Amino acid sequence: MQAKAIMTKSPITVTEQTEITKVATLLLEKRINGVPVVNDEGKLVGIICQSDIVAQQKQLPMPSLFTFLDGYISLQSPKHMEKAIRKIAATLVIDAMTPNPVTVSPDSDIEAIAALMVDHNFHTLPVVENGHLVGVIGKEDVLRTLIPKNRATE
Repeated sequence: MQAKAIMTKSPITVTEQTEITKVATLLLEKRINGVPVVNDEGKLVGIICQSDIVAQQKQLPMPSLFTFLDGYISLQSPKHMEKAIRKIAATLVIDAMTPNPVTVSPDSDIEAIAALMVDHNFHTLPVVENGHLVGVIGKEDVLRTLIPKNRATE
């Protein structure tokens, strides 16, 4: 079985300028884990999931420091700290999303999709063909393949 057989065609999307509160409401109302983020041309630029929004509730991680010759040296890069601050303080999707997400093609086998989801803890995978978003696959879509057809509609 391939992605095109189980994907949701014409998925719900948001833009980089969508407010985080609107995305949270959308995810809860539609009972989905994540949505693709597209730019003005409709090109996939990221994905935003519940975990990206929940990350805003984290406390700012204190950088690990050590002293050397009466000076302080950070064990974390300033770029890593800046990214954490941006994610926690995000009000727009662009600041909280995961850019350049892992994608699958419509011809990807379900075994490869399942492996990606399990190995990398992905709940939502965008389906891209010729650079365009054509669908999305969630863990529920994969689970439905385990249920015999006559029981799936009961």
